[in-house]
Amino acid sequence: MNLTGGIVLFTVLWFLTLFVVMPIGQRSQADDGEIVPGTHAGAPSGTPWRRKLILTTLIAGAIWAVIAGVILGGFVTRGDISNLDALIR
Repeated sequence: MNLTGGIVLFTVLWFLTLFVVMPIGQRSQADDGEIVPGTHAGAPSGTPWRRKLILTTLIAGAIWAVIAGVILGGFVTRGDISNLDALIR
C-alpha cells in the first residue's frame, strides 16, 4: 500500500464511520420539546459535532491501523486475492 492508497482507504473508512456515528445519541426536536416552525418533529436538535468528529476519527484510525497492518504485514498479498476464486470453487 502506497501513501495515496493509505489516504484513500482512511478517507473512505472515515466517511463510513461518520455515517454510523452520527445517529448515536441523537435527540429529536420532539424529545427536547422545542419544535422549530416549518420542520418535522423528528428532526435532530443540537448535534454535538466536535465530539462526533473526534469519535469518528478515533474509530476510523483504529480500523485503518488494523487493515494497514494486515496489508503491510503480508498476511494478504495480491496473489492471494487473485487466487481467491479457486477457494470458492
